[in-house]
Amino acid sequence: MSPMPVSDNEFLQEITTLIEENIANEQFGVSELAEKMNMSRSNLLRKVKKHTDSPVNQLIREVRLKRGMALLRTTALNVSEVSDQVGFGSVSYFIKCFREYYGYPPGEAGKRAAVTEAAVVEPPVRLERTPGRWSARLRWAVVALIVVAALLMGYYMWHRTATRPLLEKSIAVLPFKNDSGDSTNLYLINGLMESTLNNLQKIRDLRVISRTTSEKYRNTAKSIPEMAHELNVNYFIEGSGQKIGDQILLNIQLIEGTTDRHLWSRQYKREAKDIFALQQEIAHSIAKEIQAFITPEEAQQIEKIPTEDLEAYDEYMKGRELLYESSTGSLQKSINLFQDAIKRDPHFAQAYAAASIAYYYLDLFQINKKYAKEISEYADKALLYDEKSAESLIAKALFFMHKKEYKEAAPYLEKALEFNPNSGIVAHFLSELYNGYLPNAEKYIEYALLGVRIDGGSGDSSTVSYKYLHLSNALMQAGFIDEALEYINKSLAYKPDNPFSGYLRIYILYAKHEDVQSTCSALVKEFQKDTTNFIMLQEVGKMYYFQRNYAEAYKYYKRYLAITEAKGMDIFKHENLKIGIVLQKVGQEKKGRERIEAFQRYIETDSSIYRHASLAAYYSYLGDAPKAIEHLKLFSGEKDYQYWVLFFTVDPIADSVEDLPEFKKAMQMVRDRFWENHKKVRANLEEKGLL
Repeated sequence: MSPMPVSDNEFLQEITTLIEENIANEQFGVSELAEKMNMSRSNLLRKVKKHTDSPVNQLIREVRLKRGMALLRTTALNVSEVSDQVGFGSVSYFIKCFREYYGYPPGEAGKRAAVTEAAVVEPPVRLERTPGRWSARLRWAVVALIVVAALLMGYYMWHRTATRPLLEKSIAVLPFKNDSGDSTNLYLINGLMESTLNNLQKIRDLRVISRTTSEKYRNTAKSIPEMAHELNVNYFIEGSGQKIGDQILLNIQLIEGTTDRHLWSRQYKREAKDIFALQQEIAHSIAKEIQAFITPEEAQQIEKIPTEDLEAYDEYMKGRELLYESSTGSLQKSINLFQDAIKRDPHFAQAYAAASIAYYYLDLFQINKKYAKEISEYADKALLYDEKSAESLIAKALFFMHKKEYKEAAPYLEKALEFNPNSGIVAHFLSELYNGYLPNAEKYIEYALLGVRIDGGSGDSSTVSYKYLHLSNALMQAGFIDEALEYINKSLAYKPDNPFSGYLRIYILYAKHEDVQSTCSALVKEFQKDTTNFIMLQEVGKMYYFQRNYAEAYKYYKRYLAITEAKGMDIFKHENLKIGIVLQKVGQEKKGRERIEAFQRYIETDSSIYRHASLAAYYSYLGDAPKAIEHLKLFSGEKDYQYWVLFFTVDPIADSVEDLPEFKKAMQMVRDRFWENHKKVRANLEEKGLL
């Protein structure tokens, strides 16, 4: 490599100096550094990448870590104090980054320094230099020893790599087998499998496939390499066991996915009273074997004892097994078991949380909700007895979602993800929240990506298809059109008949080409695959409406209204203005006015970021240009609105105002704000290595 020009050295030195001057400031990141350098963020990213081949955030982190190493070696500060002084808000994250960078935890920095210093200390007795040939022989001997040592080290490293390649720490826990002839023991074996999975999911350094996905392989004839390919994981855990009297016999094996090579196995024979110690030991042993780093906080979560009452835990495991079946009958039975567990141990947080979750699912699809009180009371008790439990936090979040108080639910779910970073269900709920209820493009994409990361390689083609659909929609709504097309194609590859994926792909192509007529034709063709799909009826009707073909739009809207009115549904309230206009255009004035009035009522109760956009549409329909422009300007002050808002000028209601200079200016403000946010989201995702 040629030496770096002096100017480049000076540039990097200036950056390093600025980082060191602000090293204790946790918030000092790429944007702050760019401002200090009087550069745009994109120019800074580009220039640093050119000279170091590293992202700026990585450079900042390395400067912090080097200062941290210096402090650990030269001061009496502990790890927590050093973490704070070098700008790491989380001690566990500092430990993780330090270990990845230096190869050992920060707690060993002082010892390693002592060893290094001892290795270079001059011996107390100086050897006299021998002139002549002995000096030469000595030099050659030293050289020979160095060469031999290097060759041995090289062989050792090659052999180690050849026999145990460094693999991504991704793992699936296959359903454990019941070695007993007694089927009533199955819940216990499944409980041990579930606990093993839950403990591993708490380790951020691992990617752990969910139980739902692993469960599909319970009776499979597929080989380990076949499953590894389908799930895109490198390690598998197989287990089998039984309970004999008061003893648990358990066999655990760790297998390398691609080779089907057994890396580690152990047979456990424990008293039933030692079940929690057994679960902890298994998790620690597996993590150690695949070199997964466990932070002190994660170890504390793994080593937590949920209850001292083994019979209460037994009832809880039986209830949890029924909870996974999710039918109405099994949910009700599971609640009874959780209540029995609580009677035995009134402080059993996991049992309270599970009961709350069971009640939530009992109410989920009911028009008349019955269990708000139970969901609330059990969730509160779960948090009271363990506020650092992912299950307790999920229960409380579901209570707020049950009440449709989504803003209050989000912090509990995000906190739950801290304690269980591999939770697919939490990632799903968060992506749903940040899609429709709390619009946030960056978070929507981030959690949709997490969902794909956790279960994106599942052997269940339908599940994978919907996960890629979710991710594609997240990208599409934030303006990442090409990326959205890539993932929707993956979704359709897994499930070609996924109607929602086919529908979304048509709109992604519309975003690329903005061809209303071809989009309408594609939607009609997609609708022919299932003519009972009332959602597609509404979409085709809308596309004809955009073309001002009101007679054809009415044909589809008429069928849509017949289905939804018969079922008592009104799920597209924001579309009632379009439907009302079409009804009026075909001579159904009264029905049209009813729909438009329904749209007015919707606006009055709408607390979303789209309220001013809806009002702009309504006043455009009325021909009140000043008010339409006023609300469009107010809407342009919002952020994180979705891509479809940019289609506003395609709507016939914009015909009366679209040529007005003030309207054009306001619409341009909406577009500019969207693309500014798009650039910000792109920069943040690239900085995190997610895009």
